[in-house]
Amino acid sequence: MDQSDEALLAACERDRAAFGVFYERHERSVLGFFGAVTRRPELAADLTAETFAAALEGAAGFDASRGVARMWLFGIARNVLSGSARRGRVETAARRRIGLETLVLAPSHVELIESLVAAEGDAIVEAWLADLPSHEAAALRARVLDEREYAEIASDLSVSEAVIRQRVSRGLGRLRRRLSEDTR
Repeated sequence: MDQSDEALLAACERDRAAFGVFYERHERSVLGFFGAVTRRPELAADLTAETFAAALEGAAGFDASRGVARMWLFGIARNVLSGSARRGRVETAARRRIGLETLVLAPSHVELIESLVAAEGDAIVEAWLADLPSHEAAALRARVLDEREYAEIASDLSVSEAVIRQRVSRGLGRLRRRLSEDTR
């Protein structure tokens, strides 16, 4: 099918295969997004499954005049992620409502997801960092990705620890705002 994402969502009520095409187009990027955020393949897979279940449930309500389907899907992903963070677990309500079985991953699937998360997740994170001022990106990379201590980063960059904390905070704030804007 060479239909647009928007056309696929519009066709979902009468043609379930249309959602399958939509799913196949976006599974890697959604899984990569969750992998970049969580760095845990099983959790990324659960969040991805719940996102697509919620998307299938809400496909009839998608309104192309309000934005593109990809951003709509990532809005759902962001909501699934924030809801899961608030509850301390991944919700399964949408999956249960549409009759999906509990997701059980074989070790080989975990390895495949880890590979995907490494490839897609790292690309997503690098794209996010590329949009930040270089000093904020460097501080975030060192603190969040490399898991270095503030004092060590400050020493390496010849600035105070307070400056590094401020750069990390500002960088995270910019990323939060960007993600919020991108998924509206």
